[in-house]
Amino acid sequence: MKAEVTEKVVAAKLEASDRAIRYTTDTTNNIFYIITATASLLVLVGWKSLRDIKENVELITGKRVEELTAEYENRLNNMEAALKKRSEQIVAAQQDISNSTLVHSLWMRAGLEINDQEKIKIYDQILEIYPGDVEALTYKADTLLDIGEDSRALSLVNQALQNDSEYAMAYWQKACAEAKLDLVNEALADIKKALELSAALKDELASESNFEKLRDCQEFNVLTGDLDLYA
Repeated sequence: MKAEVTEKVVAAKLEASDRAIRYTTDTTNNIFYIITATASLLVLVGWKSLRDIKENVELITGKRVEELTAEYENRLNNMEAALKKRSEQIVAAQQDISNSTLVHSLWMRAGLEINDQEKIKIYDQILEIYPGDVEALTYKADTLLDIGEDSRALSLVNQALQNDSEYAMAYWQKACAEAKLDLVNEALADIKKALELSAALKDELASESNFEKLRDCQEFNVLTGDLDLYA
């Protein structure tokens, strides 16, 4: 029995030793395989030492950082441009509001003003803000007609029609200036054009004092007597 027990103990010790040796051998082989694979990989990519690894990692990292920096710099530049554009739009909108408020008050003053020269000054102020304003040009021409400056009035309405060829009142005021300057045919043509663009002007034909020289013209009498023909 003692011999049998001794034999079993020896066998167990041998088995444990064999397992330890196999474990050590497998671990060593695995480490060797890892080292071999890593070395092969380094050879393939051209890295021969830890120094090469460090340098290449720094190079790759630096390149990526530069790319990210450039990307974010571009984004910041775009954002800055957008903010600048938006700021300019806000300033322009504020200026438009200010101009609109001022022009509105000037129009109210012009409506209340009795003196023709003062009216002209007010219209000039409006035109300083909005140089191509067809209404201001046309109403200034109307006032010039009232003070006998017919040629200047005609020049202004022509300028207004260059800015807006569909503005009925400009054709009306142009016809008034032409009638006072004895340009009968031109006046009649512009009256027709004004009536085509605005039917509301029909009722003003008979009472418009600037058409006084057209009263004896048959074509003008047709216009006043059968307005629906030109509606």
